Amino acid sequence: MQNWSNSIGAIGTSDLGSALAKCINLSNLTLDLYNNQIGDEDASGLGSALAKCINLSNLTLNLGSNSIGAEGASGLGSALAKCINLSNLTLNLQQKLFICFGL
Repeated sequence: MQNWSNSIGAIGTSDLGSALAKCINLSNLTLDLYNNQIGDEDASGLGSALAKCINLSNLTLNLGSNSIGAEGASGLGSALAKCINLSNLTLNLQQKLFICFGL
């Protein structure tokens, strides 16, 4: 699904996550959400939704040029770690502003 630069923001990301969480038989997904005003909480929520796709084995996720910081990246990573059948992951988290504290 290519949905870049549409400013879907928090509500759109939440709605998309809710829909994807119901797709438990989904095994392959390419999701391009480049430049969509997605923040930390949104990225974590999307990860939690994807973790419910128990048969997901191949995921390409482009979240570049959003507003995802260390907290969102950590939440996303923790959620994706629960995808026990995930064997191939391509992830773009290049951000306009990415600030990490406490490294």
